[in-house]
Amino acid sequence: MNSFNTFKLIKIKEINGKIKLLTGLHIGAGNDKIEIGGMDNPIIKDPATGAPYIPGSSIKGKMRSLIEWKLNKVLSNHGDPCNCGECDVCTVFGTAAAEKKGETIAKALRRGPTRIIVRDAHLSEEYKKKFEDGYQLIEEKYENSLNRITAVANPRPVERVIPGVEFDFSLAYKVLDRDDQGKTDEKLFEDIVLYALAALQEDYLGGGGSRGNGRIQFVQLTDETGKSVNLPQV
Repeated sequence: MNSFNTFKLIKIKEINGKIKLLTGLHIGAGNDKIEIGGMDNPIIKDPATGAPYIPGSSIKGKMRSLIEWKLNKVLSNHGDPCNCGECDVCTVFGTAAAEKKGETIAKALRRGPTRIIVRDAHLSEEYKKKFEDGYQLIEEKYENSLNRITAVANPRPVERVIPGVEFDFSLAYKVLDRDDQGKTDEKLFEDIVLYALAALQEDYLGGGGSRGNGRIQFVQLTDETGKSVNLPQV
């Protein structure tokens, strides 16, 4: 059992593979200025190349949200991300710095550092080349809101990455020697990380999921040894 004041890094587990878009993906970039005839719902793009990408924070945030629903952390926390600093979710995904939330050092030491790192997902080599060759990977999808009385439509354009595009996916997970709460970091990897990835496939990523956006599939997943990773049933 760990004495709570030191943590030994046993190993770093990895998952690498691809994210395949089954439907169009919209991860908004925001727009400080709206030009006449311009796009007021753009997607986030690499500022150096203009290519679309998926921020690691978007993937990690949705994984965390789904596992918090599974563990009944949402309503009990009034809809905010869990920040108790003690549960399995906080152990895996991290929480605010102790000095910022009034957390005791003892509690922070018991939990230890954030275990998971989710990296930005950039275009796979195949689709990076297509983008560089001028292939259109981004579309404008028009959506309408309809006045229930006058039947007047109010169309608005939304940028999306087209279905079929693939992004390189990578995450890392630190396995520490903690076993103070009856659950090893290896067990949390299986129960939290793998489940969250499987749940994400059944839900959606980005905005407009209830309107058909953001359905994804993880493909060709392998671990740090090159062995295939199978996600659990949700």
